[in-house]
Amino acid sequence: MSEQQSKSAIERFKRPLLYVMGPLYIVAGVLHFVAPDAYERVVPPQFPRARELVYLSGVAEVALGVGVLLPSTRRKSAWGLVALLAAVFPANVYMATDDVAAEVAPEWATDVARVVAWLRLPLQAALALWAWWYTRPTEDA
Repeated sequence: MSEQQSKSAIERFKRPLLYVMGPLYIVAGVLHFVAPDAYERVVPPQFPRARELVYLSGVAEVALGVGVLLPSTRRKSAWGLVALLAAVFPANVYMATDDVAAEVAPEWATDVARVVAWLRLPLQAALALWAWWYTRPTEDA
């Protein structure tokens, strides 16, 4: 398969994946308001006003999730998602390094929670690359 054929095969998934990404962030953002205590626990203690940060990040996720679905705001919203993922990365590091994930998980799931907390770190990079994909000008997405 040539490089051009490979690239077009990947590009075919760009639009359908957009309709996964947008709702994913919208749902995640809404969950900040449904279960703010859970999100507040993962805010590093050095950060002030944890509850407000949880709500702010929830609003950002909903707005940017909607924004990537709209052609007129897609690129700016995708850049916003890249920035948001960078901004919340310290919470993911805190969750993994301070064993916060294990503390909030049921006793039977603490080991799984620890592994998932560490796996979230490279997942953040993958999510940022996914969002970055939509910052690139294309005709079909």
